[in-house]
Amino acid sequence: MKAIKNESISNINKNRDFYDKKYKGVNINGLLKTLNNLDAFLSDATTTDISWVGMYINNFKDSIKGNKILELGCGNCANVAVMAALGAKVVANDISDYSGDIIKALNANYKFEHKITFVKGDFTNHSILTESFDMVIGKAFLHHLTLDHELEVVKKISQVLKPGGEARFFEPAVNSTFLDNLRWAVPMNNRPSKLFSPKAFKEWEDLDPHPERDNSSTHFKQLGLQFFDVSEIIPMGMLERFYRILPFSTKTLRKYRRTALKLEKYAPKVIQRLGARSQTIIYKKPKSINHV
Repeated sequence: MKAIKNESISNINKNRDFYDKKYKGVNINGLLKTLNNLDAFLSDATTTDISWVGMYINNFKDSIKGNKILELGCGNCANVAVMAALGAKVVANDISDYSGDIIKALNANYKFEHKITFVKGDFTNHSILTESFDMVIGKAFLHHLTLDHELEVVKKISQVLKPGGEARFFEPAVNSTFLDNLRWAVPMNNRPSKLFSPKAFKEWEDLDPHPERDNSSTHFKQLGLQFFDVSEIIPMGMLERFYRILPFSTKTLRKYRRTALKLEKYAPKVIQRLGARSQTIIYKKPKSINHV
């Protein structure tokens, strides 16, 4: 167990170093612009950008006002800011102290109904009261954790949620080895091709903050059932995933993404799951701690 624990600590430190560099000196003007045009932003983002579509699926926007919500891995704080502007009581957590700096600046420059609270460091190390949150969420959070660390995180989530609470995550989905290999073969942004530039890919991989792990729908389904009576997986992105390689203008690509996300819902469930790029994970009805 000591070796596994050390692996998790090493991964946490790697992620902290990576995101400290990313979030240091973040300018909040873009976030404030989003908050000041919130309805227009959400109307566009929750129909086009898959992470926002996935997180806000099933009427999430209209269900959070007044609820106490813990967001794990709050990152650039865009989602915590939006939830707070919608009237939620938000507690934000991240391993990067710079996320806390962003929240301080947001609280100072926007009149939230409830100020955002920041809790820094590894969530599993904090003494947060049991049954204290209506929701615990994470937007592209779990896949940054080693599997043993993830197990401890989800266990603790089941303990800090109220009996009727919900955990919700948006994560990448890897349900097809063929599609995953195809993804790594295509160079993207600063990521070289694993197939055609293996040396450069290895150098990129060594700096990448994501551990090698299982991100399948089956994994997340089984993980949830260890601590919750309800474990729901909603796959998405079967068609939307190809927008990155299409030679269209930004406007046309956004139209394609909206259309793709609508059309793929009509595909058979097994095809949706196999081809999914992403997935929304919803856990409900936390089991008794005595049963964990």
